[in-house]
Amino acid sequence: MVKSIFGKNAEKYVTSTSHAQGDDLPLITEWLNPKDDSVVLDVATGGGHVARTLAAKVSAVFATDLTKEMLTNTAAHLKAQFKNIHYVVADAESMPFLDNTFDAVTCRIAPHHFPNPNDFISEVYRVLKPGGKFLLIDNIAPADSEKGTFMNQVEKLRDASHVRCLSILEWRMLFQAHGLDEVRSEQRKKKFLFSDWVARTTENQQQRNDVEQLLLNAPEEFKEYFLIQISAGKVQSHQIDQWMALCVKR
Repeated sequence: MVKSIFGKNAEKYVTSTSHAQGDDLPLITEWLNPKDDSVVLDVATGGGHVARTLAAKVSAVFATDLTKEMLTNTAAHLKAQFKNIHYVVADAESMPFLDNTFDAVTCRIAPHHFPNPNDFISEVYRVLKPGGKFLLIDNIAPADSEKGTFMNQVEKLRDASHVRCLSILEWRMLFQAHGLDEVRSEQRKKKFLFSDWVARTTENQQQRNDVEQLLLNAPEEFKEYFLIQISAGKVQSHQIDQWMALCVKR
């Protein structure tokens, strides 16, 4: 499903405002503080925005993605400018790298597509060098389970490849279970303009209408929490929570 959805929409993820821009991108280099000789792995690179951000600061970036079409499209955009990004088709839950290989691992706005986050975090720990850094950025479910269920229902209806956004507590439990110590984190609100957001992965107008109706019919407390903005009976925008966490391998 991931290959199908992202293969057809590869170019959209290169140009998507919410992926190509964002307050988190400038923070990646600041938080990781990589050395010139660092070798970094960017898991599920998508449009390559993190790989591009880090390439000028490190020795090499290995950019992986499950979808060959996505990776090919991203490489076409970046190869002329960056010669130290290496593109590898790979599953985030079973990576083709040796143990203790990378100085840092990053993964941005992707883990909610992973069927088994536990396996992903286990792989992150395995491929990191001792003392290596892991930077996770992803959309997160609210701590309130009902709001979290609603958020994931909306995302799944819009994008069939969506699995589940985890809560911060769930991520922290996985970090601790796999030898990753959280040293810094930050939560922020992320706003989506409805027309652009819903068009990125939906297949037809009926699917877009269904997503809009789900938002329009949300309980008032959900509308307040997700700041669902409605004008003339149409959804204009909404917002979700995004979390950025930096961990160090024990």
